[in-house]
Amino acid sequence: MDRSLLESPGGMRARRFLGLCLVLAAAGAASAMAATPDGFAIDKGWRFRLVPGNAQAASHPEAAPWHTAAVPGTVHTDLFANRVIPDPYVGAPEAGLQWIGLADWEYRTRFDAPRGALSAARSDLVLDGLDTFAEVWLNGVKLLDADNAFRTWRLPVQGRLRARGNDLRIVLHSPIAKLLPQVEAMPHKLLGNYPSPYGDEPKDAMTANFARKPGYHYGWDWGPRYVTAGIWKPVVLQSWDAVRIDDLQLRQDHVDAARADIAAIASLDAVRDGAAELRLWQTTPGGRRSLAARQRVALHAGANRIDLPVHVDRPQRWYPNGYGAQPLYRYELEVRAEHGKGAGKAAIARAGARTGLRSIELRRDPDDRGRSFYFAVNGIPVFAKGANTIPFDMFQPRVSKARLRRVLQSAADANMNFLRSWGGGYYESEDFFDLADELGLLVWQDFMFGGGMPPAYDEAFRANVVAEARDNVRRLRNHPSLALWCGNNEEEIAWKYWGAGKEMKAAAPSLADKVWKGYVQLFGADLRKVVAEEGGGIAYWASSPGDDLAEVANTPASGDMHYWEVWGNPAYPPSKYLEITPRFMSEYGLQAWPVQATIDAFARRAEQGIAAPVIEAHQKFLAGKGNERLMKYVDYEFGATQDFAGFVYLSQAAQAEGIELAALHHRASRPFTMGSLYWQLNDVWPGASWSSVDWFGRWKALHFHARRFYAPVALAALRDAGGKTTVSLLNDRTRPLRGELRLRLMSLDGQVLRDERRPVELAPLSSTRAGDYLDADLLGGADPARTVAVFELRAEGEPASRGVVYFRAAKEMAWPDPGLQAQLRRDDAGYALELHAARFARAVWIDVDGADADAGLSDNALTLLPNESVSLRLSSKAGLEALRGALRLRSLADMPSFTKTR
Repeated sequence: MDRSLLESPGGMRARRFLGLCLVLAAAGAASAMAATPDGFAIDKGWRFRLVPGNAQAASHPEAAPWHTAAVPGTVHTDLFANRVIPDPYVGAPEAGLQWIGLADWEYRTRFDAPRGALSAARSDLVLDGLDTFAEVWLNGVKLLDADNAFRTWRLPVQGRLRARGNDLRIVLHSPIAKLLPQVEAMPHKLLGNYPSPYGDEPKDAMTANFARKPGYHYGWDWGPRYVTAGIWKPVVLQSWDAVRIDDLQLRQDHVDAARADIAAIASLDAVRDGAAELRLWQTTPGGRRSLAARQRVALHAGANRIDLPVHVDRPQRWYPNGYGAQPLYRYELEVRAEHGKGAGKAAIARAGARTGLRSIELRRDPDDRGRSFYFAVNGIPVFAKGANTIPFDMFQPRVSKARLRRVLQSAADANMNFLRSWGGGYYESEDFFDLADELGLLVWQDFMFGGGMPPAYDEAFRANVVAEARDNVRRLRNHPSLALWCGNNEEEIAWKYWGAGKEMKAAAPSLADKVWKGYVQLFGADLRKVVAEEGGGIAYWASSPGDDLAEVANTPASGDMHYWEVWGNPAYPPSKYLEITPRFMSEYGLQAWPVQATIDAFARRAEQGIAAPVIEAHQKFLAGKGNERLMKYVDYEFGATQDFAGFVYLSQAAQAEGIELAALHHRASRPFTMGSLYWQLNDVWPGASWSSVDWFGRWKALHFHARRFYAPVALAALRDAGGKTTVSLLNDRTRPLRGELRLRLMSLDGQVLRDERRPVELAPLSSTRAGDYLDADLLGGADPARTVAVFELRAEGEPASRGVVYFRAAKEMAWPDPGLQAQLRRDDAGYALELHAARFARAVWIDVDGADADAGLSDNALTLLPNESVSLRLSSKAGLEALRGALRLRSLADMPSFTKTR
């Protein structure tokens, strides 16, 4: 989205306007006043303190004096910056910081009015994000009681400004303290997902689902509980004398190879009646600028909506990653004043927007097993390959575009084309969507409901949510990457199948009926209507997982699925993934610890151990005891270990191999299955989680595997629990391919027992079954503990894809010493690393974090065949000798638990 666009309280892009704020006299004469493109940012001189007399003041007097503050920012980051609290991520300070969420906080600054603001016809104070229950005072007058962190608040302030020393004061009330009395008074509670273990609110009276603020602040099974508050988005003063552009929507009514029909819809806020001319300029992806539309209009005072038709012949169409390029068109709207017959025109407002031209639809075609669920872009059925995203930090204002770029580029580099932005955080930023547009990453955006039934039976609550929804749908609708709006995450299945809903139906059936009817009204009608009215043709889906409010949810036959019986309860082994074939798998996952350098950032080596307190503090699953579950998954394949470094390494190997099994099964099930989004891409802080990229942006083994199992052309060799291997050839290209399929049976020390090749043809956009093999067919009498089957696909113009079939769990294999050797040298392009294995080497991990924790390797988490060599690239700021001294190689054969079988 072009940076010149702005948001209004309805989510319209008021924050981005370039308006020159020219004064129109009654006769039509204009004179300019100074303004910045975004208005006047009130981001200097902020201070904050604990509100005097607050209950927390006696026990925390250090927070009572005024301290400097950052806006945008949060209370926690401001306290940390002023050294009032320790780093919330290092060690285990979480329990001692819960008082912050129980306190009220006051923020204050003084500012001089910008030139021209006092004489302007209109001035608005625009607050894009207040978290959450906030009083806004200007020069001693209360302007607002805010109650929604996801809304933009626009407050008229003309006549209230002073030339100098305007006093802006914002008081932020504890959401827990504010909501707890009404929740405790309820005879039957609407429970949330994660009760606090710290006593800041009762476990049977959770407040999170009553507050329109990010749910993850209250703690999740991958992040801490920091119930923060703050002015988390910009505060801007906007002044104008004639017209302000609220929004420029680029609604794509029809796009194909021959023509794109666009309705450029301008929403204008005019001070008075008058004539104007609208001009819309188009800049093509190649940089050619031309006038796309022009129209004379009669504006009336107040809100105006003008449609400008735009036609683009032979458009350069936008495609998801792997399907084509991502060309982006820019549009700039100018509003020009009419000065009378023959007179010149002066621009009085401008706004810009960026988009990619494409058609997109969610297809739900009925068949003999149910209904399909897939996305078609420019008519092409897209197999969705990707992951879920969670918030990128506990404290969103410190999420920089550079950090977002690192993670989203990693997603694209791993051949992903689809991300699901989960509903327990916040609506993602323009930076996030700008990057998704540029990288070809389709985005499924949840509305912000992540768990715990909301009080949707309350009309005022629903109205607040509808206003929030309009804000955000309008803000994001021009992005070509936006693929779907979804009402919530897991609330429907929680009510239908989990404990809280069943308990309320039994204890208070009339209240349960009221709760469910409110749910259906909000997620079945209200939000659907907002998306239909404002979304520009993007589809709406009531809940994930679900079947758009059909009676049965989370079924393989129709709609999308979450599958947690692997990892969750009853904690089946990963081979169970092969028994579940969904239409679209939108959640599934396995945990792992991040790399050693990331663990070292929050725990000293002396504090590291599988059951050590600091480690358990950064393992949020099962209230800190998640390592017991993680060890179960390590033990399924590799055997148990008591060595922490080995546990970290094996957790990554187990995660990578398990998710690979599931993702390849989903891809092999095309076209019945058309999506595989694992949980999760990123982290909110450094710790154990289901992510493939950690909080620092470092790749786990899973992400290296994902680049291979999400490759456009790949091979799936999947062995089930009964000893049957199915080989499928996967082609996401829109063209047919020819290639060769090779099968080798070999011993771990390199003896080739069988070697077969045959030509194959891969249809476009397909999965082709190449064969089924029983263990006896493959082994032919060879020792299953010392033998592997290696399938390899080579297709024209594509990297080779390999699948290795093991006939025993790794802990039952007779691993030889792989004889790994590495040579690191400098060349003109940086560093080259040559790696060689004399014998079979599984799960090879290369590390140089002793020299450079952020050194980049072109590949890692490798399996090398006997006598195989690979050439890798290493990027690092460290010197050659330092890197050589820090270079470490690890494979399964190095684990003590395997020594007995060598």
